[in-house]
Order: sequence, then C-alpha cells, then structure tokens
Amino acid sequence: MHRSAHTDTFARDHLPAAADLPEFLFDGPDLQLPERLNAAAELLDRQVADGHGDRLCVQGEGLRWTYAELQTRVNRIAHVLVRDIGLVPGNRVLLRGANSPMLAACFLAVIKAGGIAVGTMPLLRARELSVIADKAQISHALCDARLAEAFDEALPKCPTLTRHLRFNADGAAGSLEALMADKPKTFAPVDTAADDVCLMAFTSGTTGVPKGTMHFHRDLIAACRCWPPHVLRATRDDVFIGSPPLAFTFGLGGLLLFPLAIGASTVLIEKASPDLLLPTIARYGATVCVTAPTSYRAMAPLVGQHAISTLRKCVSAGEALPAATRQLWKDATGIQIIDGIGSTEMFHIFISADEEHARGGATGLPVPGYVAAVLDDDGRPVEPGTVGRLAVKGPTGCKYLADDRQRDYVQHGWNLTGDAYLVDPADGQFVYQARTDDMIVSGGYNIDGPEVEDALLSHPAVAECGVVGVPDEQRGQLVKAVVVLKPGHHGDAAMVKALQDHVKQSIAPYKYPRAVEFRDSLPRTETGKLQRFKLRA
Repeated sequence: MHRSAHTDTFARDHLPAAADLPEFLFDGPDLQLPERLNAAAELLDRQVADGHGDRLCVQGEGLRWTYAELQTRVNRIAHVLVRDIGLVPGNRVLLRGANSPMLAACFLAVIKAGGIAVGTMPLLRARELSVIADKAQISHALCDARLAEAFDEALPKCPTLTRHLRFNADGAAGSLEALMADKPKTFAPVDTAADDVCLMAFTSGTTGVPKGTMHFHRDLIAACRCWPPHVLRATRDDVFIGSPPLAFTFGLGGLLLFPLAIGASTVLIEKASPDLLLPTIARYGATVCVTAPTSYRAMAPLVGQHAISTLRKCVSAGEALPAATRQLWKDATGIQIIDGIGSTEMFHIFISADEEHARGGATGLPVPGYVAAVLDDDGRPVEPGTVGRLAVKGPTGCKYLADDRQRDYVQHGWNLTGDAYLVDPADGQFVYQARTDDMIVSGGYNIDGPEVEDALLSHPAVAECGVVGVPDEQRGQLVKAVVVLKPGHHGDAAMVKALQDHVKQSIAPYKYPRAVEFRDSLPRTETGKLQRFKLRA
C-alpha cells in the first residue's frame, strides 16, 4: 500500500488482512492509475482545468450549476468541513439527504478534503443510522434539514458523532450554506494515496448486521473507465437522470461519477417514482435513464403520455431484468435496455451487454477490465450450461470494514457475489438464476431477511418468524414473512396490518413484508437452524 494521507487511520487499520483481499486486476492503460490520486479532483477539477468550466454539470429543482459553479460549492464545503467542524483526513462523514445538487456537492467535498463519505438511504430510521454510525465510528455528519428527525433521534446513540451540520436549511444561521458564504472559492485537494479509502457504502448482511464496504479513490476512477466507455458509451452532450439514491453505489456511479468523468450533465431529483420520472425526463430533455427493472415495467404503459423523444439510452441494474420487461420497454419506446449486474462490494457493474448484444433473459459478458467465472462449491469452474456461483475479479473488489464475512465473499482471490449463474453455451453470455444467500432483491432494493425477522420479533405478539423472498412479476421478489404467534393472538387481517406497520416504524419502510403467512411452527434442522429454503418452497 502507498503512503496514506489519512491522519485518522481507522479505515486503513480495519481493512481486511492481505490474505483475505481479492486479486485485483489492472489490465489496460486506462487502469494504470498514479500512486497519488484524489477522486474528486480527478472528476471535477480536471474538467474545469481542461476548459469545460462553463458547461452545464448538474440540475435539480430550480438549480442549474456549471462545472465551475459546482467546483466553487465543493471547495467552500470542504473549507467548512476543515475550518468549522474540524475534519481531518480519514474521518468518516455521514451524508443524509435525498438526491439533490447539494448532496452531490457534499459527497465530492468530503472526498476532496480527504474524508470518507458514508452515504445513507433517506428512508433509514434512527435505529439503522445509529448502527452505521457505530460500526464506521462516524465523527461528522451533513444532514438535509428535512430529514433531521430520524437523525436527531439517532444522535444520543452515536457517541463518536460529535460534529454535524444541516444543509438545505433555507440559509438558517449555523447551516452549511450560511457557513459556506464567506469561504474561499478555491481549495487544494488533499494529496491522498490512490489506495486511501474515500467511500464507505453499507449493505445489509445475512446476519442482520450491516456490512460496510470500503472503496479507494482508485476504485471510483477505475469504475469510470470500465463499464461507461465500453458498454454505455455516453457522450459529453448526454443528460443523465434516474431513481437510485446517491447512497447506493449504483446511483453514485450512474448519476454523478460517470457523467462527471466524461463532462456530461446530470439531473438529481428527490422524487423519482415511475409516475414522476417520465415527466421529469421530458422536462429536462434527459437522454440517459438509470433505474431498476421494476420502474421500467411500471413506466412502460405511461410512455405515450409524455414527450420523451430525447431519451436514447436506458440502463437497468439493482435486480435481474426479466425478458418480458425488456420487451415491454422496447415495444413502448423502441429502446433496448442496457442490463448489468454489479454489487456494493464491487462498486458498480461488472457484467453487462450493450444494445447490440443484449438479449432477453441474459445479463451479458464481463465488462472490459473484469473477468468472471461460474464455480462449484469447491471453487472449480463448471461447464457451460451448468448452474454455479458467480465469481468476479477486476480493478475493484470486496473490502469489508472489520467483518469476518470477508472470507465468505472473497475465496481463492475471487469475489463471490451471492448470485447463481450459468454461462450459455451458445454465445457465452452469463444468465442469472437466483440468489445463493438470504438477500431479497425487491423493486431494486437489497433487503436482508434476518433484519426484517429481527424487527418482527420485537412485536409482542410474535413468537418466532422467518422472512424470505418469493417470486413476483412486478417487483422481482416480494418480502414474505412466515409468523408463529404467541398464545392469545389471532392471525387475521388486523394482525397482518399491525405487523407491517410495526416493521415500517422499526426499519426503512421499503423492507416491510408485503405478504404475511401464519403457521403453528417453522421448519428447522435438528440443531434448530431455520430452513428458509422450505419457506420459499
């Protein structure tokens, strides 16, 4: 590893041991990155230095910022972080807000100042925020004033989180915007090492404890040089738009980093439900849409009501793309969806197919820069047409924050994504089969079954429960809870609603069980382990 710029060495101290890291591949000249690298400076400052400061960069509700204007805001936020709330390189900064230009500026400012950005989903509750803050030993936070309630509720349980500011607070005294007002327009990026951590993204874990995935400065830039130029092939004149939050690596890459890397522009909107996304595409003249299969399926019948003739590329990830949804969207728009699979651990898409090579039911081929294989339980490649475990290597890879599950994800140098795949003997494309773990992928969200179980078990009527994903045409999978009630309680419609409401209050509402079944007992092994495969059946 290279000389770190981090004064606070928490992240580097908690990286996996060298023996537990995956093999990293840096094949190709675009992946030969320098030893010293600051991702924010590489993405934003370089565009301004190359004479593109006057180009439109980011839009939001009532906002249009050029590259130079975004750079000025990023620099002023960086000064606030360092001067007003004492950020030192390596500190973790929790970011809380819906997609907006200001949230994007905060992400880039933290990275430019040498900090580590920790994005959080807007829907997370206080309990979930406090777990993340504790695991990452968060010291600072920037929170959208409109999402402050859950944040304030979490604060008493976050002893390390001592410095925090509000933004989008209408310029209130002490807000981030107020403190930015008198700060210099320039800020020298911290001289970080390419392998200094700059981002922590949290994903649910199969034991209910979130996993923090750590990403280096080089990871962000490498991701910009793999899938976008080789598969997406967008241009400087494209306008990106979509639904995934910047707290998802899918959203951070697709809606911020990838547009910046090519000097394009992006539209960041707080609400991007299917009924709102189409008119917003029309309003901004968007050309590249990034969202989940569920959204494309819901939007397809509404396409004729909106003037979206500017749209030319559509990207799908976050869950498997059904062949029927691909065809439905093409029939409605004439656009062939670019599908892909990525993971929070790998940062972004590593298997995909462009429009010319896309076909129903298949994900595609390894993205240039990555290699992939389908392995058996002993780590040996299987024959084409045989289902096995998807394994990937490339310039990015799994680096969990102080987590024994690193050895589950990384084996023999491969990243094992938790997906079952086969390789089609006819054309070599990778074809998704199922998840191999307890993760439920519903409507583009990763939902951890045991976490929902934990929320249900805190209800006084629940004796035991099991939560699994079951197939669903609209959402890919539904969260289903199988519940055993305590004596004196009845499994009726009122109880179903009570349990659903309880989960929505305990954890992020999108995780609640949309299906609830009551049983007298749950299937278990002789040692008492819940047999979730029987619940799925």
